[in-house]
Amino acid sequence: MNETTCYHCGLPNDDDKRFETVILGQTRQMCCPGCLAVAEAIVSNGLEDYYQFRTEPAQKSDDSILDTLDRLKVFDDPTLQDEFVFDEGKHKQIQLTLEGITCAACGWLIEKQLSKVNGIKQVAVNVQERRALVTWSASVIKLSQILSMLKRIGYSASPFHPDEHEASYKREEKVFIKKLGLAGIMTMQVMMLMTGLYFDWFGAIELETRQYFYWVALTLTTPVVLYSGSTFYLGALKAISAKTVNMDVPVTIAIFGTYIAGIRSTLLEQGEVYFESICMFIFLLLLSRFLEHRSRHRAAQISANMMQYIPVSATKLEADGSVSECLAKQLSKDDVVLIKPGETIPIDGYVTDGNASVDESMLTGEFNPVMKHEKSTVYGGTICKDGSLTVVVTNTLKNALVNQIMRLQASAMASKPKAAQLADEFSRYFVVSVLLIALLTYGYWTYIGNADAFWITISVLVATCPCALGLATPSALTCAMAKLNKQGILLKRADTLEQITTIDTVALDKTGTLTQGKFSLRHSWYAQGVDSQRAWEIASALESRSEHPIAHAFSDDIKHKVSQFTVTPGGGISGEVNGVTFEMGSAVFCGVNSSSNESIPIAANVYLTTKGKLVAAFEVSDTLREDTKSTLEALAITNLLVVLSGDTQQNVDDLTASLPVSVALGGLTPEQKYTEVQTLQSQGKKVLMMGDGINDAPVLASADVAVAVGNATDVAKTAADVILLGDQLLSVPALIDTAHQTRKKIRQNIGWSVLYNIIILPFAVSGLLSPWMAVVGMSLSSIIVVTNSTRLLSK
Repeated sequence: MNETTCYHCGLPNDDDKRFETVILGQTRQMCCPGCLAVAEAIVSNGLEDYYQFRTEPAQKSDDSILDTLDRLKVFDDPTLQDEFVFDEGKHKQIQLTLEGITCAACGWLIEKQLSKVNGIKQVAVNVQERRALVTWSASVIKLSQILSMLKRIGYSASPFHPDEHEASYKREEKVFIKKLGLAGIMTMQVMMLMTGLYFDWFGAIELETRQYFYWVALTLTTPVVLYSGSTFYLGALKAISAKTVNMDVPVTIAIFGTYIAGIRSTLLEQGEVYFESICMFIFLLLLSRFLEHRSRHRAAQISANMMQYIPVSATKLEADGSVSECLAKQLSKDDVVLIKPGETIPIDGYVTDGNASVDESMLTGEFNPVMKHEKSTVYGGTICKDGSLTVVVTNTLKNALVNQIMRLQASAMASKPKAAQLADEFSRYFVVSVLLIALLTYGYWTYIGNADAFWITISVLVATCPCALGLATPSALTCAMAKLNKQGILLKRADTLEQITTIDTVALDKTGTLTQGKFSLRHSWYAQGVDSQRAWEIASALESRSEHPIAHAFSDDIKHKVSQFTVTPGGGISGEVNGVTFEMGSAVFCGVNSSSNESIPIAANVYLTTKGKLVAAFEVSDTLREDTKSTLEALAITNLLVVLSGDTQQNVDDLTASLPVSVALGGLTPEQKYTEVQTLQSQGKKVLMMGDGINDAPVLASADVAVAVGNATDVAKTAADVILLGDQLLSVPALIDTAHQTRKKIRQNIGWSVLYNIIILPFAVSGLLSPWMAVVGMSLSSIIVVTNSTRLLSK
């Protein structure tokens, strides 16, 4: 980098203005104040090594970033963190893009090292997507210290951003191709040369000529060992520096052992050389890592694709009626944006004006457009197909549904299934066992005087490398979660898939789960002497404050102000209207006794009372979802079906009469629903609970697996393990089917990995396996496991 170009980003410097700072002991020239501020912040935060070890210039910094409270104090500035750091109660959480990950052991190494650091509460590394989810206490440790800790153990980390993450993948892919290309070219040359010597294709050549060919082979092999194979040595050094071992340790020993033995034989002009085996070993191992790298990216792309739909800009509608273009991330809550036909909706909000059909397939997997009108909710990343909408912003881009989904996906990988934990633990012990077996093998063959003892040991190290075992579970889980994400099914915990395979009972709420949640008023009744119009207006005003689906049956113009509003989950609502307190809800909640109920000439299920006196009664009804019957028929094949509802028993019986339901209970409070699930669990049942309302939160939290259906409330989503982003119940049988497929793939992968090592080990120890055969077997084993996992994406 010369003085005519920016030391930070590599673009030409401004001849009229000089921006400079000291980096790595020398004065460096910058092109603009933005790059200068970033560079100074990097140096002041102890990150100066960035410039020493980088392979490409950074992106040019935006000058406008300087206008925001010194936000370029890099990673610790609260203003900067506001874009990518999330508050989790007393802690903070961030998604990081990681560079330098080569195998499952890398993820384990990072988790182990960071978990030792005071202030870090949780570290979950997703090797497949090259990401880490870190939760820490900001009062104990700074974010820059976490990133520095990662740098010290050999991994570069930066806040996750889709574009940067993709650029990181491209950089790693470029390095892979360079190393793989060099190894491939040199392997062909060395193999042609050495094969000619082995099979005497060159005829009766003199010893000096043979030695010359050995030196040529050594020269061609050296860059393969030192450059192409560096990936494995760095991985081994990281593990050893952390006082542990990983899969790269036996690989490194095998490569350098063979290489040094070849140098010794060439110098002393005696013994065998296996330069072609070294080159082929490195080439095939790199090839399997490269294919794994590509497969991981394919699975990750499906989950991350939704990020590409979010536009950079938005059309903001000002208070004076004018419009202006702005960045979507600059929008604040209560801002008003204008969405034109064909545009992508930039942010979450609700419609205040206009009608349009919106394509929400990127969220739900359902391709039928959804009609949006006044008061409808819209989400960032969905597409306005026709018509214009005026939308009031309800969430900033940071907290938009798409970003929430990505965070939940990352959190899901934080909870590893037992199969993954056992595989990780077994892999580490297996590496130690391989090293001990190799040592014993060398000792035995040396003791009995076998001249090939060294090469037999090398074969053992290469053939039994447990790369495939380390990939068995995480590769299958990542592909399964990507597939479900594409179908509009969001998992909050990865181990949920494992639990779903044990389910034998499905419990369901009625309203909003089995039914559409679109209530209509069938009949109404008003007490004698009550002004029916005024009573209706009061009921409408109260229900306008409720999130329950039943509130839609009372939609009307609001003519009264409600204060002191409270919600009793599973019971009803209450509030003060014009100084008078009213209760509205079930008979039990409103204190309506059976004698009063009998005097009402309608099958009322919603009551309005004040001061213990009955004011009005309403009969509201709902209809089944279109796919309810087909969903329950699919679930009933292997599960006991139980309906738990707060609606009257009569309504529940009428609704479930034609459904394959074993037990249908009505008139239940949230506590009674909870008790019913507890009773089923005490009988040894594994219960999957489906619900959507606030009143379902306790029972969802108590179930073995909880599913929030359709447009569930935030409380229900918080309690759930699985969230259905779409409005299709048939997603549940698909979820269960995918869970069983995933378990099958994991078992196949682990079974193949263990079987391969059991079969190959005796051949390697007995000396029947030459080094090149071991190379091919180990590489094919890893490729088979990854390929088997990716089949989940196409099913």
